Amino acid sequence: MKSYQTYRIETEHNGLTVEGYLKQILRYSGRKIQKLTRKKGILLNKKPVILQKKVRTGDIIRILLLEDQSYGVEPQEGSIDILFEDSQLIILNKPPRMLVHPAGHTSGGTLANYLAHYFQEQGVVFTIRPLHRLDRDTSGCVVFAKDALSQTILERQMSTGDFQRTYVAIVNGRLEPQIGTLDFPIGKHPTLPNRRSVQEQGETAVTHYKVIQFLSELSLLELKLETGRTHQIRVHLAHIGNPVIGDTMYGKSCPMISRQALHAESVTFTHPRNRTQITVQAPLPADFSTIIGKLKRP
Repeated sequence: MKSYQTYRIETEHNGLTVEGYLKQILRYSGRKIQKLTRKKGILLNKKPVILQKKVRTGDIIRILLLEDQSYGVEPQEGSIDILFEDSQLIILNKPPRMLVHPAGHTSGGTLANYLAHYFQEQGVVFTIRPLHRLDRDTSGCVVFAKDALSQTILERQMSTGDFQRTYVAIVNGRLEPQIGTLDFPIGKHPTLPNRRSVQEQGETAVTHYKVIQFLSELSLLELKLETGRTHQIRVHLAHIGNPVIGDTMYGKSCPMISRQALHAESVTFTHPRNRTQITVQAPLPADFSTIIGKLKRP
């Protein structure tokens, strides 16, 4: 039985063509639209429609949900920590020292490989679609969409700021003021290709922070991203002289932790199907808890 996603045309979209609505509002690619057209998977008020037909307020567009044909990565047996799962999404707690997805010379041992194996064991095929990435040594929440439509909707929320990500970090120094915003543009490092740096001509990058508590001469921070630049939190904190402890790329190693002390604590977004607000939290990892336990005041 075919499944469809349904949309009602709002007043502000009156007069757009069907193709315009799919591209501008739903963010469908031309390739995806062509595939749907071949399968007669675009209906306007329950009838097949040409792409140049103009829509009117109150019209109903139905889009065929295409079935996935492959995982996109090689399934590989491995442990995953599931924080949330339903028919549209799965959210995993990524451990440190693991890539989210194969990259470069790494083709296996990633969160994506293990998730593909989990789906395979259930007898279902979902292309692995991470909505965002975490650095290898950053732990915490990673959201995967199980279908292209959910991916499109959540990516749109990310572009408008409605998909919120909250991190915790332990940084060098006692950060003052204790609540603030880091607004420094970030670009590629001029001489080190794998790094980023604050640059006047870089892309806008905004990070909001709050000190949760001081740990001797360290600060435990809560951070919220307004933008999602590569290494954004690490670059911003290093730029103001409070690098994440254990971050050997932008700071220095730390005897208390064997990786950068950065954890994606939670994600908050509107569910792509039922439109309810979802918040999912990843528990504080053991290495964080050990440091906090040693340094917090009695």
